[in-house]
Amino acid sequence: MKRAYDYIVIGCGGIGSAAAYWLSRVAGAEVLVLEQFQLGHDQAASDDHSKIIRLAYHAARYTALTPQTFVAWHEVEEESGIRLVLKTGGLDLAPMDAIGAAALDQRAAAMERHGIPYERLRARDVMARWPQFRLPETAEALYQADGGLVDTRKAIATHTALARSRGATILDRTQAREIRAAGDLVEVKTEEMTFTGRRVIVAADAWTNRLLESLGTRWPLTVTEEQVTYFATPNLRDFAPDRFPIWIWHGEDAFYGFPVYGEVATKAGQDVGGDVVTVDTRRRAPNPRPLRKLMDFLAAHIPGFLGPILYTKPCLYTMPPDRDFIIDRLPDHPQVAVAVGAGHAAKFSCLIGRILSQLVIDGETPYPIEAFRIRRPALTDPGFVPTFHY
Repeated sequence: MKRAYDYIVIGCGGIGSAAAYWLSRVAGAEVLVLEQFQLGHDQAASDDHSKIIRLAYHAARYTALTPQTFVAWHEVEEESGIRLVLKTGGLDLAPMDAIGAAALDQRAAAMERHGIPYERLRARDVMARWPQFRLPETAEALYQADGGLVDTRKAIATHTALARSRGATILDRTQAREIRAAGDLVEVKTEEMTFTGRRVIVAADAWTNRLLESLGTRWPLTVTEEQVTYFATPNLRDFAPDRFPIWIWHGEDAFYGFPVYGEVATKAGQDVGGDVVTVDTRRRAPNPRPLRKLMDFLAAHIPGFLGPILYTKPCLYTMPPDRDFIIDRLPDHPQVAVAVGAGHAAKFSCLIGRILSQLVIDGETPYPIEAFRIRRPALTDPGFVPTFHY
C-alpha cells in the first residue's frame, strides 16, 4: 500500500469527510483518510439523518458564514444529484425573561448585520401559523424561512463517494494512534503501519486532545454525552416538513426539534443537557434526566409532537470553553490543521471541510474565521470561565 500522501485526513465524520471531498477536487489520489470506526458509525457527533441548518445564529461571527454553508451544500448536491438540505423554515422561540429576550435580540442583531431577512412574532402569531404549539402569552419568536435540516448521514456517504471517485483512499477501521512532526512532513502512526503526509487535517472531535498530545498540544475541551429522542407521533400530517418547521427554545434549559424526517417520527433533544464524559466513560445508553426534562417541555408546549418513544440516540459534544469552533493550523506545527465542532458544527461541516482544505493547500482561506483561531482567550487563558449555552 502507498505510504506517502500529500494530504492525510484523520476522522471521516461530517467535517473530515467534507475535507476529503474538497481536497480530492484538487489532489485526487494524493488524499488519504483514516477513520477509526466503520464508515457511517454512531460513536461520535455526526451520524444521524437530520441536523438543523439555519441562517439564524447568536453572533455575527456565525451569520458571516451561515449563507455560505448553503452554497457549499448546493455544490455537493449539484455534483452528486443527492438532495442533502431540506428547507422547512426555522423558529427561535423564547420566554421574554432575561435569558430569552437576550437570546432573540442577539440573533436578530446578528441577522440584521448581514442582511438576513426574518420575522419577529408574538406567541399568538406563532400559534396562529403553527397551531401545534402551546406557548405562554409572553413568549416571542424569530422566524427565518431558510432554516431546515441537512441529512448528515447522506452527506458523509456522498462526500466519501465523490472523494473516492477522484482517487482518494479512505480506510475505515484504521485508528490513527500518534501524530509526529518529521521536519516539514507529518507521520501518522496506525496499528499496522505509518503514513507520511505533507499536510494533515485532524477532524477527530472528542479524540482531538489524544491525537495532538504527541505534538505538545492540549486544549481545555469538555466532552458531554447528549442525546436525541424520536417519538412515534400519531399526528404525522401535522408534523410533516411542509407544515412544521425546525425549532429551538432558548430558556434556562434549551431544547430543539425537527418535523418528521428519516423516521416515521418527530425528533427532539435538550442542548447541553447531558453528563460530562470521556470517550472511555460515556454511557452509550439513554439518560433519563434530560429525557424527562425534554418530555415535560414537549407535553407543555408541543403536545402533539409526542408519541411512543421509537428510540433515544446518544451523541458526543466536544466544546471549547467559549463553545466556539476551532478552525486553524497549529501555531507550532503549521503543516497540521484542526477543526473542533463545539457540538453545533454539523450544519457547517461541508463549509468547514472546504476551509480546512484551503488552509492546508494555500495556507489561508478567504472565509472570516478569526474568531475560531487557536490563539484566543478561551484556549490560552487558564482563568477563562466556560459558558456552553449560547
